[in-house]
Amino acid sequence: MKKRFKKFLILAATVSILGTNTNYAATYEVQHGDSYWKISQRFGVNLSQLMKLNQANEQAVLYSGNQIKIPDGDNYFIYEVKSGDTPWLLSKKYGISLQGFLKFNGLSESSVINIGQKLRIPIQEPSFSPNQTSTVQISSPNITTPINPAPKDVKITVTYLTHTIKAGDNFWSLGVKYGIPTTELMRLNKATTSTVLSIGQQVSIPIYQIPKMDVVSSNYGEYLDWWTAVQYLIPIGAEFKIIDFYTGKSFMAKRTIGANHADVETLTANDTKIMREIWGGSFSWTSRPVIIEYQNRRVAASVSGMPHAGNDYSAGGVQTSWRSDAYGAGPNYDYIKGNDMHGHFDIHYKNSTRHKDGLIDQKHQENIKTAAGMK
Repeated sequence: MKKRFKKFLILAATVSILGTNTNYAATYEVQHGDSYWKISQRFGVNLSQLMKLNQANEQAVLYSGNQIKIPDGDNYFIYEVKSGDTPWLLSKKYGISLQGFLKFNGLSESSVINIGQKLRIPIQEPSFSPNQTSTVQISSPNITTPINPAPKDVKITVTYLTHTIKAGDNFWSLGVKYGIPTTELMRLNKATTSTVLSIGQQVSIPIYQIPKMDVVSSNYGEYLDWWTAVQYLIPIGAEFKIIDFYTGKSFMAKRTIGANHADVETLTANDTKIMREIWGGSFSWTSRPVIIEYQNRRVAASVSGMPHAGNDYSAGGVQTSWRSDAYGAGPNYDYIKGNDMHGHFDIHYKNSTRHKDGLIDQKHQENIKTAAGMK
C-alpha cells in the first residue's frame, strides 16, 4: 500500500488537477433508485460535501435524469486529457484495468476522449456492485494543445534481383512471392496483360528496403506512406495483428488483395468475434484508429469494420451470385473460409485511397494520425 501511495504521489504531480476556483470534478446523471448517500458511496466522496455542493438537504428528492455535481474525492484525482491520450493508454499508464477505468468514468469501449477533457483516475482498482455503472458527463473545453509534428520520411532504397521463370510462374504469382504489385512488375519488365512468360526467361524484381521511422513513443505506430512503403512492407499474403487504438483489443488478419489500400480478412471465427466486439457487437463502416503489428514493426493505420464483396460459402476468386453488403453478383473476394465473415474489410494507411473513386478518405487519414500520435 505504501508503495502504491508513493506511486500515486509521483503521478499526481504530473497531471493537471482542477484549479482552486473549481470545486467539483464531474457532473453525474442521476439513475433510477439513486440517493445522495448511494452516490457518495459510489464516488467515494463525503456525503455532507456532496449535498452542500448541490445545495441539497436531507429532504431533497432526486429524479432520473437530474444532473448533480460530484466533488473531488479521496479515492481518485483529476486528469486533463492531452494529445494522443486514449482510455487504453491511460489505464496502462496508471496501472488500472481498462474496464475499471471506463466504468469509473462512465465510458464505453467505443468512447472517444477529447483534448482538455477531465477524467477521474482512481488511486486503486475501482470496485463496483453487479450491474452498477457510473454515468459521468465531464466538460471538454476547446483547448489548443501542441500537436506532435509529422516524423521525417525514411529514406527508402530499391535494389533489383533477377528471377528465372519456372513452370507455373506468372506476374501475379511473382507479385505475391516477392510482395510487389503485379502492375509494377509488368511495367518494370515492359510487359502487358497479353505477355506470355517462357520457362528460363529472366525478369527483374524490385526489392524495397524500408528503415524504421521514428515514432512519438512506443505506444504509437510509424506514419508510413502506403504507396512508397506499406504496400511493400506488408504485402499480399502477410498475416498480422490489428490492435484497436482505443481499447487495446487485438485480433489477427491477413492481407488477401488490395491495390489502393489493403483488403484483409480475419484468420479465424474467434478473430471475427473480437473484431465485432470492438465495433460494439456488430459490423460497421465506422472507421477506427489501429496499430498494425507485423515482423517487429508497428504501423499507424485505420480500419473500417464492415466485410463486403464476398461469400464465405463459395470459392475465393470465382464468380458468385451473392456477395456481402449488397455487392450483388461478381468476383468472390472471400479467400479465408470458416471465419464467420463474408468478404474482406479495409485497412487504410497514410495517403491510401478508396477503390471506388481513387480518392483519399479524410476520416481514415485523421485516424492514422491519431494512431501515429500526431493528433
